[in-house]
Amino acid sequence: MFKPIELFISLRYTRRKRKSGFISFISVSSILGIILGVAALIVVLSVMNGFQRELRATILGVVSHVQIVGSSGKLGNWETLRERIADVDSPVKIEGVAPFVSGEALFGRGPTVHGAMIRGVSPDEEITVSDLSRNMVAGEFESLRAGSFRVILGVDLARSLGVAVGEKVLLITPQGQVTPAGVMPRLKQFTVSGVFEMKNYQYDSALALINIEDAQKLFRMRPGEVTGVRLKLSDIDSAPALTSLLNAELPDNVFATDWTRSHATFFRAIQIEKRVMFIILLLIVAVAAFNIVSTLVMVVTDKRADIAILRTLGATQGQILRIFISQGAIIGVIGTILGLALGLLVSMNIDVIVPAIESFFGTQFLAKDVYYIAEIPSEVDPSDVIFICVVSFVLTILATIYPSVKASRVKPTDALRYE
Repeated sequence: MFKPIELFISLRYTRRKRKSGFISFISVSSILGIILGVAALIVVLSVMNGFQRELRATILGVVSHVQIVGSSGKLGNWETLRERIADVDSPVKIEGVAPFVSGEALFGRGPTVHGAMIRGVSPDEEITVSDLSRNMVAGEFESLRAGSFRVILGVDLARSLGVAVGEKVLLITPQGQVTPAGVMPRLKQFTVSGVFEMKNYQYDSALALINIEDAQKLFRMRPGEVTGVRLKLSDIDSAPALTSLLNAELPDNVFATDWTRSHATFFRAIQIEKRVMFIILLLIVAVAAFNIVSTLVMVVTDKRADIAILRTLGATQGQILRIFISQGAIIGVIGTILGLALGLLVSMNIDVIVPAIESFFGTQFLAKDVYYIAEIPSEVDPSDVIFICVVSFVLTILATIYPSVKASRVKPTDALRYE
C-alpha cells in the first residue's frame, strides 16, 4: 500500500519547480499525450460502434433476417410453405412472414432512365418483416393495392427521375414479348404513390416497391407463385441457427439463407477496422508512456540528493520505489480521467460537433452517393471505455518500473559525495 508521505512526496515532485521546469514540462506533455490517446480511442471506437449499429439497422430494415427461396428462382404455393415453417420447432420466435417477388427493371421518365430492383410485396404482410412502412416521407405504404399499378420509390431514385407522388413513370422489364417487329421489352406505366427514405444510398437510389400481384403479372409468374419468403425474428443473432434448422426440414429444391451470410462482409470489415484503429491509436498512449519514462529518469537524476537524504532518514528501498511509481501513476490517472471526460464529451455530442464543422468549412465528410451512411453516428460501449482506461493505466504503471527501480538503488554515499 502507498503511504500518505509517499503520495505527498510524489505530488511535490510532479508539481512545477523553478529548477526543474523542463521536467515539469515533460510531465505536462505526458499527461496531454495520455489525454489525447484515451480521448481518440473512445471517440473512434464509439464511431465504429455507431456505424455498425446504423448499418445493421438500415440493412435489416430492408432485407430479411431469414430468406427462403427456390433453387429455380421461384416458389409455388407459398402459404403451404408458411404453414410448414410454423410447424418447425424454432429456437427463436418468428415475428413475421411475408412473400415477395423480385426482379430488375428500368424506370423511364422523359429522357431519364434509371435501373432499379423491383420488389413485389403484400403491404399487410410486408410491415411485419421490414421497416419500409415506417420510413415513408411522402404518400402511404398501404396505397399498393392489387391491380392499381402503383409504385413506391426510394427518395434518391425519385429525385433522379424527377418525379413526385401522383406522377407517372414508365417501367421497362427485360422479359421481352414477341411482336411483328421482333422481341420488344415489356412496358407498363406506373403511378408514384409514395416515397421512402432509409438513409442508406444503396436502397434509397435503387429500390422500388409494387404490389405482389402486379409484380407477378409484370414478370409473367403464375398466381400464387413468388420469388421467396422473408422472415423476421425476435432475435437476429439466432438467424444462423434457424437457417440450419430450416435447411434440414425443407424440401431439397428450397433453401434458406440469413443476413449473416448475405451481409457478413460489412460487419466483418467494421470489426477488423475497429481492431486496427485501436492498435494504431494505442500508440499515442504508448508514446505518452515513454515520455513518463523520460520524465521519471530525469527526476531521479535531479533528485539524487533528495533520495539520499530520505535514505539516511530511514526510508527503505521499497518506499523510494513506491514514491516514483506513484508519481507515474498520478500522471497516468490524471491523463486517463481527463481523456475519458474529453472522449465521452465528444462521442456523446458528435451529432452536433460534426455538422457544425461541416457548416463552418462548407464541406460534407460523408457524401451520400459514396458512403452507405451520410451521417457520423456514435454509440459509447461501456466495455470499450473500461478496457481503454485499464490499458492506459497499465501502460503508465509499466513505464514507471525502470526509473523507480533505478531510484531505489541510489546509494546515499555516492549521491552526497559531491553535494
